[in-house]
Amino acid sequence: MPRSLRSSRHQRLAELIVAFRMEAGLKQSEVAERLGRHQPFVSDIESGQRRVDLIELLDLAEAIGFDPRDLVTALLETPKD
Repeated sequence: MPRSLRSSRHQRLAELIVAFRMEAGLKQSEVAERLGRHQPFVSDIESGQRRVDLIELLDLAEAIGFDPRDLVTALLETPKD
């Protein structure tokens, strides 16, 4: 099994993406479809198995329907390891 991302900020990022998706009432497969990707892409991000670059984060925000500034604000409040 691949190692998950260990930093607290990476873990918090994954948690926030899951929370925003759940709040929007979307399944991973629905988000993946909106992104033109397969469901494991979203699953890997949410489980911390895959890092997200800035453009992917903006695409996720658009697909799920959240303001990426809210996510960044929450991440800035997360202590560094």
